[in-house]
Amino acid sequence: MKVLVVVDMQNDFITGALGTKEAVAIVPKVAEKIKSHDGIIIVTQDTHHENYLETQEGKNLPVKHCIKGTDGWKINDSVAEALKGKNYYTVEKVTFGSEHLPDIYKAINDKLNDDHIEEIEMCGICTDICVISNALLTKAFLPEVPVVVDASCCAGVTPDSHKNALEAMKMCQVKVVNE
Repeated sequence: MKVLVVVDMQNDFITGALGTKEAVAIVPKVAEKIKSHDGIIIVTQDTHHENYLETQEGKNLPVKHCIKGTDGWKINDSVAEALKGKNYYTVEKVTFGSEHLPDIYKAINDKLNDDHIEEIEMCGICTDICVISNALLTKAFLPEVPVVVDASCCAGVTPDSHKNALEAMKMCQVKVVNE
């Protein structure tokens, strides 16, 4: 079984408070990847609250974003449409890496009985913050499962930081494809 993890494809990271043209450009590719995936999908959502600016992250990145319940917090419409009819989990996360991913992987493996997760592929935003955090967390939790990041379906804060994150993941035995 192959699992696809779609990281933070939310409006605030695409066209909102922290949006970039690179993020806008990957939306159709991510939607197509979701449509063509026939396994389980995990969708992460960066989730903050009104007190965001008082948090450690808010003090370092003082731009309110992904406030739960706002339009910026919602999954991009094209991505949400691609998810219709798919077998997927949604995971809210309050920090870069999701502390719940290992529990979901364990639950998936438990449901598969004699089968198991063969590969975990990741795509989404931001390559250099949340994608790398979740890829390395996943690799630490499941060191014998190949973790793949599709570079063509990821966008970083800047093109340079995107490339740097891809190189860092490669050094940690995460396979990067479609550069």
